[in-house]
Amino acid sequence: MRFWLGGYTPEMEGSAPGIGGLLAGAPDDHLAGGPLAYTGGVVRPRREDENTDAAAALDPAASGSPSWLAAHPRLDVVYAALEGSAQVAAFRRAGDAELEYLGGPVSVGDTVCHVAVAPDASSLVACAWGDGSVVRVPLDAAGRPGRPVAADAASDPYGNESAAGGVGEPFAAAGAIDLAAATRALREAAGEEYAHLVPDVSSAAGGGLAHDSDSGAEEMRPKDGTTPRTAEPEPEPERTSRAHAAAFLPDGRIATTDLGFDLVRIWRDTPSGLRLEHEVVLPKGCGPRHMVVHPSGHLHVVTEFSAEVFTLARDREGRWRVVAGAAASPASSPGDTGAELAMSRDGQFLCAGLRGSNTIATLRVRGAGETVEPVALVESGVDWPRHHLVVRDTLLVAGQRSNEVVSLTLDERTGVPGRVRHRAEAPSPSCILPAR
Repeated sequence: MRFWLGGYTPEMEGSAPGIGGLLAGAPDDHLAGGPLAYTGGVVRPRREDENTDAAAALDPAASGSPSWLAAHPRLDVVYAALEGSAQVAAFRRAGDAELEYLGGPVSVGDTVCHVAVAPDASSLVACAWGDGSVVRVPLDAAGRPGRPVAADAASDPYGNESAAGGVGEPFAAAGAIDLAAATRALREAAGEEYAHLVPDVSSAAGGGLAHDSDSGAEEMRPKDGTTPRTAEPEPEPERTSRAHAAAFLPDGRIATTDLGFDLVRIWRDTPSGLRLEHEVVLPKGCGPRHMVVHPSGHLHVVTEFSAEVFTLARDREGRWRVVAGAAASPASSPGDTGAELAMSRDGQFLCAGLRGSNTIATLRVRGAGETVEPVALVESGVDWPRHHLVVRDTLLVAGQRSNEVVSLTLDERTGVPGRVRHRAEAPSPSCILPAR
């Protein structure tokens, strides 16, 4: 089976040669369980007459860090978010294993990190992490991008309030529990067959400081009995709009996340551009990142900073709201950051990537899709699992910092990944997209 790989190029401290190629088994296999092989850069150099921008690369190695890839719904066309050059570019298939530019790149926003294509192929929506831009780009009949139109900028719903809620409130953050006890409970729940898949997480012990439980302040008292020093409160970091992902909803509207302002923004697509309908405010500091639209119509959102999964649903008036939330795993490590969220083929499970502990959390979807609960936490097999993709009984994981892609066996009955099946070196991978 053939895949396209997004990645970071040298101007963003990566080593990818633009978009790369990956094989799992033979190119015409329908499953991804075979041996993995990286095939190198796949973009043909642009011809001089196509180079509409003097700074645009004629060499595919200088293609601006194509960190996210998305496919046209009908044509053999791939769109890349060129994070390093603040552009979106289109590529069409050229032979079996190569891509070529389809028109010139279009500028969309600083550090663009995600693109999503409309189901009817009329447009795409790009999200820029650097300046918070959400941009609609029309597509012509051949899939070529047109003139981009920026949507209204976001405003911080929390303003300058410092007491609007901590990270992950009102739902429990993964770091606010007894990790050792949670690990034991998770292993018991997993049963003997899967207990080994739960990482060994030990609770912190010892140390030269003791918490002063008699004080109302978060004061740390040295064990030697000396006078404690009260830490000066650190000022809150400045909050900045960070648009991060888009998803097309079943009712025709569009959802985008703003990681910096803790928002899911709901838009209506119009001939003149995106029109904001309303916003869903998530707990302060959680950092909504990527989304999955469930077959039930619910929207699941993984958060970067609190490593949680929130579920959104429409109310009777058609407004989206939060209906549930849970930690991605009670056994995740403090400091973990959520990355990608992917759904099993039958919609019964979600897999969330956690960078830091470098694990994959499995959550079961309950009820009519309105709640999720943690099931297991397993090693991803890579360093910094930036992206992962479910392909039937296989989970492919891109290790951005370990420069590799691995495949894990996926138990479709439980949604739990197993051990690494195959591994291939691949430079700075950040996104895996199936080729047609």
